[in-house]
Amino acid sequence: MSNQPNPAGPNALLRLVEKPDKGRSLVATRLIKPGEVVLVDTPLLLYPSSLASLPLFCSRCFRCLPGQPFPCPTCHVARFCSRRCLSLSHPRLLCHALPSLISGNATWPDDLLFLLSAYSLPGSSLLQLLSLHSNSRFPDESIQILHSQLASFIPPNMVPLNFSQETTSSLISKEKTNSFSLITPMDTKFDGRGVAGSRAFGLYPWASMINHDCLPNVCRFDYVDELNRENNTDFIFRAFHQIKEGSEICISYVGVTRSYRERQRSLMKNYGFKCECDRCKIEVKWKESQRKLEDEEEEEETGEENEEQVVEGEGEELDSDDEDFSHAYFFDRYMCDCGGNLAPLPPSDGSVSDMMECNCCGDVGMDTSYHSDPNNF
Repeated sequence: MSNQPNPAGPNALLRLVEKPDKGRSLVATRLIKPGEVVLVDTPLLLYPSSLASLPLFCSRCFRCLPGQPFPCPTCHVARFCSRRCLSLSHPRLLCHALPSLISGNATWPDDLLFLLSAYSLPGSSLLQLLSLHSNSRFPDESIQILHSQLASFIPPNMVPLNFSQETTSSLISKEKTNSFSLITPMDTKFDGRGVAGSRAFGLYPWASMINHDCLPNVCRFDYVDELNRENNTDFIFRAFHQIKEGSEICISYVGVTRSYRERQRSLMKNYGFKCECDRCKIEVKWKESQRKLEDEEEEEETGEENEEQVVEGEGEELDSDDEDFSHAYFFDRYMCDCGGNLAPLPPSDGSVSDMMECNCCGDVGMDTSYHSDPNNF
């Protein structure tokens, strides 16, 4: 929406605290209304999702390219949507390397796009990136190969001051833990090595401090292709529902519709922790009781087969007769048919909006449950 408020970084609504079990966390300093903007964050670094994305999106602002884009006069690979973006250009090391990256039949890891962009940052910005929290660890051999590949694209007169295998390892760790995807328009198709759904990735300093919950209380919006928005790559976080003072602000690091087992596996693999949020505690207990009930009611042989099926599909869906599942309301109210999340528009004149916006397809429609929800008043 073009009339969004734009408070850069944390504002009076949030406070940074240290929690023993989670580390840095952002908590509400007062009651937050549904739809209220709790955070607007500007990226520390943006970089293409893949080489296949370069012909489709501006290499500066990552808007969809017009019919006649402006090519980079240096690398002749990157394209820009306007003369302004052309004048601002793109990361210098990436610019130098792009002609070599796209030539020949070699397949290069997309991590190189990030590293070339990160090492192009000014010293203070690079140090800020390196200060981000990370959980990921990578084998020394993999980092050694990646760093060697990276070094082959950087000429001696352009080697950054902090260039080392240790820094490269740390950068990759920060990127894997903290990167956010800037999604493509829903009708965009990539050819070749493109990652469907991602036009670019970004590192956002304050958003990286928002912890995970499988039922988040804030929703992330971006308006990358909005032409009249100057800071079009800013992330805007709005409250799904009322958030009490002192409550932690949370997003979901994985799709909220994914199964319990899939969520736990993804979180452990990519972020290094097991989720023990309220939803996970309910789902794992429900599945355990369901398995015990089946074991008691069925014959041993049949029961063993069914047990294997339940374990295989653990958490994949909630049975229709589980009507007392306390979180089913979230899926009914805050999920769009396209798979995105719905959050109220920002309050107007202090009143909570009865219109919901999808953060994926962008559709805006009436919230039919608005008048029956006491949290709206």
